[in-house]
This record gives sequence, structure tokens and C-alpha cells, in this order.
Amino acid sequence: MLIERLMEDLKSAMKAKDRVRKNTVTMLRAAIKQVEVDERKTLTDEEIQSIIQKQIREKTKAIADFEAGHRPDLIEEAQAEIAILKQYLPEQMSEDEIKQVIDQVISTHGKQIGPVMKAMKEAVAAKADMALVNRLVREKLN
Repeated sequence: MLIERLMEDLKSAMKAKDRVRKNTVTMLRAAIKQVEVDERKTLTDEEIQSIIQKQIREKTKAIADFEAGHRPDLIEEAQAEIAILKQYLPEQMSEDEIKQVIDQVISTHGKQIGPVMKAMKEAVAAKADMALVNRLVREKLN
């Protein structure tokens, strides 16, 4: 399970004195624990991957803010955190692969964006950025 892998990585980061990895994994574990407490359940790997994707989106937005504030030190740290977080996600699909899945989903679910996006979310889950999927679906349907 992903949660056990996170614990092992936290231990190895502490032993190696890798501050960025330790802080990133600790932050991720805290976010996971928060959701588990809020929802009163143990999360599945897919739900944990969803949290990881959310963390990556937040870090990406933070990078834009750091660029506006001329903080290259924080930009570098956020990029390192994103690289660490991406290690816990399955390999991401390319745009071409996503477009193939979109074509399949549209052929079975019609041209209504709601049902198509719901089916796409189930089909690609943590394997693709849903913002990219949303953009590609809208391009295809318009």
C-alpha cells in the first residue's frame, strides 16, 4: 500500500538527513491523516493519489506566486517537492492516450459533458491531470 511506502520513505529520508523529502512526505502524511479523520475512514491508494494530485496542484500555484515575488529559493524547493510527490503517482498518460480514451467514452456516453467527464474520471483516475482531461474533452465536444 502507498501509506506503508510513505512511512518507509519517511524513515529513509530521516536517516539520510534529506530535509526536503522528509518535509514533503510529512506534509503529505498530514494531509492524508486530515482526510481520514474528517471522513472517519481509512483511505484507499486511489484516494491517496487524489490527495497527492491536489498537493501537486497547490505547489504549482505556489510556484507562480513565488515567481511573482522573485523568490527563486522557494521556487526551487517547490519544484523539488513536486518531483517527490510525482514519484507516488502512476505513470501519467500522454495527451494522445487521453484523446483515445475520450473518443471511446464519447462513443459510449454521447456528447453531454457531465456524463463524459464522470466516465473519464473513472477511466483515467490518477493516471492523468483532470484539468488537462477537462480541457481536451471541451475541445473535442465543441
